[in-house]
Amino acid sequence: MNENHQPQGLLPREDELGLLTDLYELTMAAGYYVHGMADWPATFELWVRRLPPRRNFLVAAGLEQAVHYLQLLRFSEAQIEYLRHHPALGHVPASWFDSLREFRFCGEVWAVPEGTVVFAGEPLLRITAPLAQAQIVETYLMTTLTFQTLIASKAARVVLAAQGRSVVDFGSRRAHGPQAGLLAARAAFLAGCSGTSNTEAARLLNIPAVGTQAHSWIMAFPGEVEAFRAFAQVFPEVGTLLVDTYDTLQGVRHALQANVPMRAIRLDSGDLLSLSRESRRLLDEAGRQDVRIIASGDLNEYRIHELVSAGAPIDIFGVGTELVTSRDEPSLNTVYKLVELHTPQGVVGTLKTSPQKQTFPYAKQVYRRRDSSGMFLEDWVGRHEEKLPGEPLLVPILQQGRLLQPLPDLRAIQQHCHSQLSSLPLHLRDLEPTSQPYPVHFSATLHSAHVGEA
Repeated sequence: MNENHQPQGLLPREDELGLLTDLYELTMAAGYYVHGMADWPATFELWVRRLPPRRNFLVAAGLEQAVHYLQLLRFSEAQIEYLRHHPALGHVPASWFDSLREFRFCGEVWAVPEGTVVFAGEPLLRITAPLAQAQIVETYLMTTLTFQTLIASKAARVVLAAQGRSVVDFGSRRAHGPQAGLLAARAAFLAGCSGTSNTEAARLLNIPAVGTQAHSWIMAFPGEVEAFRAFAQVFPEVGTLLVDTYDTLQGVRHALQANVPMRAIRLDSGDLLSLSRESRRLLDEAGRQDVRIIASGDLNEYRIHELVSAGAPIDIFGVGTELVTSRDEPSLNTVYKLVELHTPQGVVGTLKTSPQKQTFPYAKQVYRRRDSSGMFLEDWVGRHEEKLPGEPLLVPILQQGRLLQPLPDLRAIQQHCHSQLSSLPLHLRDLEPTSQPYPVHFSATLHSAHVGEA
């Protein structure tokens, strides 16, 4: 064991983002350089190949962090030296490593605004940049947009199930690492959650931080009444009391007996339907109609739907593990593919033809049509220069590596997402898989596009 070894947090510095990518992205970039292809303009598109079986729609998220990465992307001297001595790059000329010192993303980005409802096969983001640059950024863009889109889509289902009752992200402690907790808090708020238990996420994002007390607080005192009174002495304005440490209904009685400022009680276990009803009865009989009921404990959209449908008097749902991991559908089949390349001989459309993974060539745009009441009717994907009926979804974000206009703040994105969810046909908002998937069509021009010079 090396006694001089210091613990490493593995948190990326913003001036050292260059190696946050898979090795093969770098070997390809070096190979393009050797063959004189590195600066050929190339267009890549990122999309989800198939919707997960239990999803009728997705909510696009993660664009702000993707743009942040593209604008700050640099290679440090230490990273360049690491690559210089990597055995996989042993035959790469020294000039390529030297060129990394000046590496800056100088490309163009079109993307679907965050909070937009999207479907399989539709580009969420399109990059046009020198081939080597567009290649290197693949890994970071995929993980950033995939994770937040995954969590935002899950959160949207939970929010829809709550039918107007508040939902709070309680998932940080169950996230796949601290950074995932921060990003999940953002994605959850974007999709309609009202706050987060993650204090740093709340600070950075300027959203409500929500917290009550743990069972350990209750167990640290001789009894519940003493615990509640001690808590109220320090936090008179917070006043949410956890009542299920021993016996839930007796805990409610003890909370009333403590006679302290109390905004809410929290139920974290047991039959939440019957316990919320009995708790509401006890509170109302004591004249405490003002006290709200918060429920938590392995909640997901299905349990919330059951509770709301049964008329459970629950005002706020705290959702943790199920939200922050999207436990029922924990992954998205996201891809990032080269669709167009400007060669010395002309513009070439590129595509895959392998079974189940076929792609369409050339840069694309997505057009969304609505019916007379404003509900989503159908989407059309066509070549970027095509003019199809409907609203174009991809908008310009970066040009020559520079932001064209400020990105919307998180609350504006949340409002946009709410509007999008309200425009979804009702059968697509259902928690169960629909027998009538939303129609996404590909234009005749795309179907007839050939590979070769345009």
